[in-house]
Amino acid sequence: MNTNKDTQIDEEQLAKMRHSAAHVLAEAVLEMFPEAKYAIGPSIETGFYYDFDLPRSLTPADLIILQKRMKKSVKRNVPITGEQISKNEAKKIFAKQPYKLELIDDIEGDTVGHFMHAKFEDLCRGGHAASTGQVGSFQLTHVAGAYWKGDEKNPMLQRIYGALFATQEELESYLTAREEAAARDHRRLGKELDLFFLDPISPGSPFFLPGGTYIYNELTDFLRELYVTYGYDEVITPQLFDSKLWKTSGHYDNFHGDMFLVPIDEQEMGIKPMNCPGHCVLYGHTRHSYRELPIRLAEFTRLHRNERSGVLHGLTRARSFSQDDAHIYCTPEQLHDEIAKLFDMTKEIYSVLGLENLTMYVATRGKNFIGNPKDWDVAEQLLMDSVKNAGFKYEVSEAEAAFYGPKIEMHLKDALNRSWQLGTIQLDQAMPERFNLRYISNDGSEQQPTMIHRALLGSLERFIGIYLEFTAGKLPFWLSPTQLIIIPITDKHIDYCYEVQSEYKQSMINAIVDDGSERMGAKIRNAQIKKIPYMFIVGDQEMESNTVAVRTRNGDDLGQIKREDILATLIQLKQTRTIELIANTSEKQ
Repeated sequence: MNTNKDTQIDEEQLAKMRHSAAHVLAEAVLEMFPEAKYAIGPSIETGFYYDFDLPRSLTPADLIILQKRMKKSVKRNVPITGEQISKNEAKKIFAKQPYKLELIDDIEGDTVGHFMHAKFEDLCRGGHAASTGQVGSFQLTHVAGAYWKGDEKNPMLQRIYGALFATQEELESYLTAREEAAARDHRRLGKELDLFFLDPISPGSPFFLPGGTYIYNELTDFLRELYVTYGYDEVITPQLFDSKLWKTSGHYDNFHGDMFLVPIDEQEMGIKPMNCPGHCVLYGHTRHSYRELPIRLAEFTRLHRNERSGVLHGLTRARSFSQDDAHIYCTPEQLHDEIAKLFDMTKEIYSVLGLENLTMYVATRGKNFIGNPKDWDVAEQLLMDSVKNAGFKYEVSEAEAAFYGPKIEMHLKDALNRSWQLGTIQLDQAMPERFNLRYISNDGSEQQPTMIHRALLGSLERFIGIYLEFTAGKLPFWLSPTQLIIIPITDKHIDYCYEVQSEYKQSMINAIVDDGSERMGAKIRNAQIKKIPYMFIVGDQEMESNTVAVRTRNGDDLGQIKREDILATLIQLKQTRTIELIANTSEKQ
């Protein structure tokens, strides 16, 4: 059991405190809105929440009032007591509370838990502090919509969230981290940096602006260069397939609810949610010799998944996206080498992007899987050995594999210690069998290839969202849509600025000129807000000496530098895909 060292409060006690705070919150809401209908209020990892059906939408000012009411209840230090009562008695107590009545009917057995403090009563399984005065340090944080029982067909309730920790110091530390997370939110950065936007005209499908499209294309260009090095062939497969394909692959039975299925000419068609079945069709289109293997097929075309509206979240959970997707068909003897190469490729990609804090998870089969259990046993062990041989530590994720094969998940911890799942490597014996894929072996017999599914960044949309939060929007120079802004001190310096811009753009440096009417100090601040890596300041001295005064977004003042010298530096910075900005012409920061 984990223990809080400062207060010697263990996780079980902390959960009781958080659960009790949810009751105190419900008490406050009912005092403020006597006609409120209250639903459920559990403890969660960082605090608690409670769902309410209220006569109006809550405002931030309401949270302040509710928190004051909660603190009064805490100050009164009222005992929290409970007992088991009959369902009939509970229905009398909660006769005017429809959500409680529904819960009573859902609970097995003849009795239910009834807890109360002061005049507040709740339907509950228990697990509370002894009194309201023992709930710890808390703060109401925000309100969000939540469907009753998580079902979109049910009423939308208002969910009030609160943070709660054993000490005020821990609470303040959490709130500070939460503020930092809000500042790093990729949806906010996407708007501030003019990268992408979301519109209800196409829910879950981001619109990439020119800046976001630049990032997208630079990533795919980088990956395409590696595809040449590592022997991949890029292909394009259709967006629409007859449902027969998805039935053959097993997705129709195991992934049906996440697909967009449409009738066309009295034929059910599925918009592809993944590329693997199409790649199997492509592989099976021609006969293959063992000499051709391994065959590595890569694709960037769009995928669509029918994600529920309640789980959509900017770029990180979208309905329309693309992956750095590839499938490798190889002989069993080639399998170890192929996976080793995938880890080499992974290390190269993540090193260039400055992402080194990776943890690997090996996901094993659950109840629903296709294929031979013995094949699964061999594949799971092979993945564990491969991760270890690649120099990574790993943990096992029981029953978290895809239905067609075990997988390796790559998890990244960011600056706020949040874990993000990025790339995957999956083994699959089942799909080659279902598609009757074969190759001619060296003895002339037909053999079934082994199939590897791999996406080393995963969804490109998701990766961009995570990377924006990881870097707080301060992208490496080569990925920055605007790499340089040139700022004239007065109007007479504007022509020189455009001359520098033209020269740099010819060398593929993304440069813009700020010739607006704001003062120079405001222009510099705006450039820093936009996270532009470099600023050139141009005045009389710079024009006379054919130089520019160079600043970085981090606040470094590099002084006057010859335009050709700093250009050479920036070209090198872009070509080498260096992570850090160069603070002068010879050294890195």
